[in-house]
Amino acid sequence: MIIGVLQAQLLIRESMSLKDKRRVVKSLKERLAHRFNISIAEVGANESLQQAIIGVAMVSNDHQYVQGVLNQVVNFMKGDVRAELVDYQIEFL
Repeated sequence: MIIGVLQAQLLIRESMSLKDKRRVVKSLKERLAHRFNISIAEVGANESLQQAIIGVAMVSNDHQYVQGVLNQVVNFMKGDVRAELVDYQIEFL
C-alpha cells in the first residue's frame, strides 16, 4: 500500500477577510477532490487572512500512479489565479 501526502502553502493576495479566504479555499478543495478523487483539507494557517496550508492524501498500490496524480494536483494549483502556490512538499508513507 502506497500513501502519498502533499502539503501545499497558498497565498491568497486578494483576500481581505477570513470569509474571502474560506470561499477561495473551499472552491479549490471542491474542484480538486472532484477532479482527482483525493482527500483534501485545510490543515494550517486557519486564522491568517491571506495564507492557507492544504493537505492532500491519496492511497493506491502503485507508487507511480500516486506520484503522477499528486504532480497533477500541484500543476492544477499552479494554474489557479485566485491562490498562488508558494511552496509544496510531497511525501510517501
